[in-house]
Amino acid sequence: MDGTVSSNTRALASLRIAVGALFLIFAEYKVFTTQFTLGGGFQFWIHRFLEQGAYPFMVGVLRDFVLPHATAIAFFVAYGELAIGMGLVLGVWVRAASVCGMVYMLILLFCSNYPGASAPFWQYFGASLDHLVLALCFAAFVIGDTEAVLSLPRSVRRFRARAK
Repeated sequence: MDGTVSSNTRALASLRIAVGALFLIFAEYKVFTTQFTLGGGFQFWIHRFLEQGAYPFMVGVLRDFVLPHATAIAFFVAYGELAIGMGLVLGVWVRAASVCGMVYMLILLFCSNYPGASAPFWQYFGASLDHLVLALCFAAFVIGDTEAVLSLPRSVRRFRARAK
């Protein structure tokens, strides 16, 4: 780049930071309290998914794998959200964090947004908006140059260049 930054690059960086902040908020109560990880909060959500809207192919996974390993997976979810949020906010390993975030959003989509077997095709998209929008943001972060501005690695490189 010639030193100028396009408004699209700034917009993508701003979106990256906003999504990262959301994930830090999501992770905060899971990491700094025990209700989600050790107090049954994670299991509550898995049971709710099973009762209210998991895609049929996910029901067995949730019942036969996730619930028996609920505590370990709850910690994985909590610290995964924290890592995704920190990566996005700081602009560190954005592509890796975004791939993980996209996979996570797709898993949540398939666990909780099933509109029913007789639903018209378009309702699948309407039912999935809460997770699909974030998955699409993560896809944009994977494709775009999201570390070009407002990122720790770029700031460190600029600092080192000035120090020479």
